[in-house]
Amino acid sequence: MMSLRKSGERGRADHGWLKSFHSFSFADYYDPDHMGFGGLRVINEDWIAPGTGFGTHGHRDMEIVTYVLEGELAHRDSMGNGAVMVPGDVQRMSAGTGVMHSEYNHAPADTTHLLQIWIEPGERGMAPGYEQKHFTAEEKRGRLRLVASPDGRDGAVTLHAPARLHAGLFDGSEKARLALDPAQLAYVHVVRGQIQVNGAPLQTGDAAMLSDEPSLQLDGGKGAEVLVFELQK
Repeated sequence: MMSLRKSGERGRADHGWLKSFHSFSFADYYDPDHMGFGGLRVINEDWIAPGTGFGTHGHRDMEIVTYVLEGELAHRDSMGNGAVMVPGDVQRMSAGTGVMHSEYNHAPADTTHLLQIWIEPGERGMAPGYEQKHFTAEEKRGRLRLVASPDGRDGAVTLHAPARLHAGLFDGSEKARLALDPAQLAYVHVVRGQIQVNGAPLQTGDAAMLSDEPSLQLDGGKGAEVLVFELQK
């Protein structure tokens, strides 16, 4: 079974310095039909204005994945980590027993566009952790590149949750197929462009939720970038 959710159905927020789309209930946006999908709890598409950002704030017991699309994002946390993220970077922060962090766009003129993703951890009360890796466009071209997984295989970041995250770029005749475990769910988020998911056309911001499907087929891409999550039911 596959169900679709169009971009325009997402929650919206406009704080002036920050504009967001929420795929699931978050902050002031509440939709009882969209509280999450499996262990996936948050996909926020954010635009952060130049010279602004999220001040120091705390999290606990959540795997937080950040995926920058345009611009730069400066990260600092209470574990002593400091980095600037650029497109192609995947950052995983395990909040565990508690972590404080800040995220800023220090650019004087350019907006930062990113996705922030929250996934429930496999267990609570773990020690906080941090990891960041870069994945080139060539690694994702015409295929689903594993970028986060519980075992960190193939150079992916290590995710302390029963979930895997793939990223891919598709255009023209490029296509990919992913065999799905019937005991798991799959969630496809179209970051940009157009693509067909098991024959259904999706566009920027659209999503597909799959359950009890034997496989996932991606084709017909037009400047498409996609994220694919494999999740426990």
